[in-house]
Amino acid sequence: MPVVPVLDSTMHYVESGGAPFVFLHGNPGSSHSWRKVLPELGGLAPDLIGMGRSGKPDIAYSFADHARYLDAWFDALDLDRVVLVGHDWGGALAFDWAARHPSRVAGIAFFETIVKPMNGSELPLPAQERVRRFRATETLEDNGFVRQAFTGGVLTPVSEQDMAAHLAPFPDAESRRPVLAWAQQMPFDGEPAELIPRIEAYDAWLGLSEVPKLLMTFSNSPTLLIGPELQAWCAQNIAALDVVAVGEAGHHAQEDRPKEIAAEIAAWAERHSLVA
Repeated sequence: MPVVPVLDSTMHYVESGGAPFVFLHGNPGSSHSWRKVLPELGGLAPDLIGMGRSGKPDIAYSFADHARYLDAWFDALDLDRVVLVGHDWGGALAFDWAARHPSRVAGIAFFETIVKPMNGSELPLPAQERVRRFRATETLEDNGFVRQAFTGGVLTPVSEQDMAAHLAPFPDAESRRPVLAWAQQMPFDGEPAELIPRIEAYDAWLGLSEVPKLLMTFSNSPTLLIGPELQAWCAQNIAALDVVAVGEAGHHAQEDRPKEIAAEIAAWAERHSLVA
């Protein structure tokens, strides 16, 4: 599997065929999160810096840090006219990259991601509790966050083999710093103050750009981030948006509905002539 130098480290990625899709995972995932979607569509799936098989430089793992390394990865591969597919923080990074590189983006498909700064009334109670818990703690003693994501954040817990693959990048406390950093950066009630303007900037782009966009929604799980209220916000504030209900799934929906996600992306991409 390919690895490329980026800044002072390296980034690993998985590739399948020559399709223009770039799949960006969330927390605490990796390219492994796309293992059942990528083969259906083709494209590239990087491991964000500090995650998966990518390097773990001595950085804070802020949103800005991730964006810098991701910029370097896109440039190292000379990627242009891509169709971004983002989940969780990967969706936020996709929006941010697209807003800063609009001529290099052909389309964006996303689900269960950070579409706007949020307040308490917009997050489901379980999500509010998770945000507060992880903001208040700095424990890195175990892999409880990762285990919970792929047992409680899905409708069907992953297999032991796949759980082992999700756990492998985080064998000790130092290796888990990116996971905790992501958890503590959820844009909630005006914090982190340095991240809110960046989200507002990509929201402005989302509201004006005629680049085709696809929001995939899900149901029947208390772990879902984008519920009816945020779905309505997206429909009102994101230009050139298609919205499709994909079915029942947890927050890590590509574990529960990989073939359905791939099928909806393929149909949307064909409607908008995004693939040859």
